[in-house]
Amino acid sequence: MLKAVLHFSSHAVARLTRVEGGILVNGIHARTVDLLCAGDVLSVETGDHRLPKTAITPGNWPLPVVWEDGHLLVVNKPAGMTAHASNFLPDTPTVAGALAWTRGADFLFHPVNRLDKGTTGLMVVAKSGYVHDLLRRALHTDRFCREYRGVCVGRPETDRGTVDAPIGRDKTSAVARMVRPDGAAAVSHYQVLETQNGLTLLKLIPETGRTHQLRVHMASIGCPLAGDWLYGTEDPSLISRPALHSYGLRLVHPVTGELLRLKADLPEDMALLLNS
Repeated sequence: MLKAVLHFSSHAVARLTRVEGGILVNGIHARTVDLLCAGDVLSVETGDHRLPKTAITPGNWPLPVVWEDGHLLVVNKPAGMTAHASNFLPDTPTVAGALAWTRGADFLFHPVNRLDKGTTGLMVVAKSGYVHDLLRRALHTDRFCREYRGVCVGRPETDRGTVDAPIGRDKTSAVARMVRPDGAAAVSHYQVLETQNGLTLLKLIPETGRTHQLRVHMASIGCPLAGDWLYGTEDPSLISRPALHSYGLRLVHPVTGELLRLKADLPEDMALLLNS
């Protein structure tokens, strides 16, 4: 029941057995080997029972919440904000810190689809380890579909296309990735929406979730994203970050089964690229 119906992982079930009141049948402590009968009421604790690995420092940083219930929330992340603190960027505003500021320092942060520091748009955060695990397993399926907008330099040779190219680490850099035959499988789909001033607005759909995937794939076909200092040409006069935005989300709620369809408008700096 716990694994087959409620989709708890083996690790989660093991933790439940060590928590007082973790598994109850008709209000009485139960073991994982106990059988259920018709009419029995099974109660399972879905909260977190482990402290986070690193303490979150709250910060008063603007972070719009576009959808929320008791299980998860979706934010519209601004540029310049990382998901959580890192040794590389110790003083950077974080989604974790912004939520801790408004929800309390004990808010347990479970980011599902992390966005790069420069990427804007929709990002899902689970409110428990249980929901986080359900969402993580739904990623890159028809139950959790993401749509991006990107502005690239130039224009792809075809109006629609797919980049199917494995991605691995660039051994000459601590952060960069590259297309390489021994990399992890990576597939991205693109569609041209508009071309202005030598720049092209793209609809981008990642089929997989490799680090920097859309940026690497667009650069690999000769159309790097505008402002991409790592895979293209840095040009602060044009835009101060890679022109990538998490625009749309179609998500089957992992607990209620509700179908969520959310969108976040193109941010001003990307819109100006096409209208300047």
